[in-house]
Amino acid sequence: MKTLRDVAIGETCVVKKLHGEGAIKRRIMDMGVTKNVEIYVRKVAPLGDPIEVTVRGYELSIRKEDAEKVEVMEEKEG
Repeated sequence: MKTLRDVAIGETCVVKKLHGEGAIKRRIMDMGVTKNVEIYVRKVAPLGDPIEVTVRGYELSIRKEDAEKVEVMEEKEG
């Protein structure tokens, strides 16, 4: 399973599934991270936390712990 944490800087991925329960999952969804949305990884802090991404046209910083709950797949070409 590839998660948002595994995506390299400069890559775009598509959300496949959200893991986690209750408030954690709700917080991730409230940030705009939902199934089938594209996420572009802009930067990763020196110690790996947080990860700066672009989602739905806005920039977002997400904790490494939360990024591990976002299962992704590589962006489809074409």
